[in-house]
Amino acid sequence: MSETSARSVDCLVIGAGIAGASIAANLAPHMTVAVLEAEAHAGYHTTGRSAALYSALYGNAPVRALTRASRSFFDQPPAGFTDVPLLRARDTLYLIGAGQQAVADRFAADEDVRTHTRRLDADEVIRRLAILQRDRIEGALLDDTSADIDVDALHQGFLRQARAGGVRLHLGSPLRELVREKQGWLARTDSFSVRAPLVINAAGAWADAVAHMAGVAPLALQPLRRTAALIDVPAGVAAAEAADWPAVIAIDESHYFKPDAGLLLISPADETPSPPCDAQPEELDVAIAVDRFETLSGQRVARVRHRWAGLRVFSPDRTPVVGFDPTAPGFFWCAGQGGYGIQTAPALARAAAALALGEQLPEDIAAAGVHAPDLSPRRFRNA
Repeated sequence: MSETSARSVDCLVIGAGIAGASIAANLAPHMTVAVLEAEAHAGYHTTGRSAALYSALYGNAPVRALTRASRSFFDQPPAGFTDVPLLRARDTLYLIGAGQQAVADRFAADEDVRTHTRRLDADEVIRRLAILQRDRIEGALLDDTSADIDVDALHQGFLRQARAGGVRLHLGSPLRELVREKQGWLARTDSFSVRAPLVINAAGAWADAVAHMAGVAPLALQPLRRTAALIDVPAGVAAAEAADWPAVIAIDESHYFKPDAGLLLISPADETPSPPCDAQPEELDVAIAVDRFETLSGQRVARVRHRWAGLRVFSPDRTPVVGFDPTAPGFFWCAGQGGYGIQTAPALARAAAALALGEQLPEDIAAAGVHAPDLSPRRFRNA
């Protein structure tokens, strides 16, 4: 397609993962939107590989605020958004291992943690989860406000909402060139071009690459590989019993496990720097996950049913980057969500849409403690 016949929209979103899909859905009532996705399936990379736990204790203060501001959406999504609940209650035990009391005290000193957890001694932990080895633990902090997220239902709901609003979703259409013009941006793919005055960079691990393509300085976003595996529940434990177990996260974040569709999901909580790629699990990381679970539980893992890896993309201060780049008119960042992109998606998308439209943050999001300057890419440009 020639540049003179390029399609024109008000906004072009790069990426159809949870960030791109949710932002497109929120912008659709206000402008014409097109979404470019390199893969043949939306959410192929990080979105489709999430451990899917909602917890308002994850991340730093801005992440927690976005998580809190998202809860009402999860509990009561818009009519027609999904036919299934987005959340299923699941307690989380922040497990205090032998010799980790000082780590636990630092964690519990945080106001959010004090407000939303209560301390359990080792005997109480064992009563809740008998597979753990008593001599390996000193206790736990219990969060009974956490929940499993149905990631696919959330993602598909946003995609459905976007399409209903007239968003054009172009799958299998990798961005080849992004050029600044007098009135906006020209994006080229292998088969067509799109013009838009507003480009939203929601490209996940490739967000810095998209910026480079556009002649915009990158933000030093760092993709970090995380590994997960599925194993059988321990012998002698009924699947129905295991399904109600809490999620277990080591207080030092060295590993975690949680029930997952009749199996157990285990992870070494690794953060291995990686280039943007289709992340694959390393055998060593899977072995570490197995070893840590066996050491904690005393249960032998006979086989690993499935293994995978995903990239969690962090900004230098581990806070999402949402806002216009001050050096490039019409270039809007929505990147660096780290491992929190699913649980913050509802509020982050509404915040991003408001900022992209030149509006203030929605009142409920601001009231939760979200501040636009904390998200803005200006915090790195002024450094």
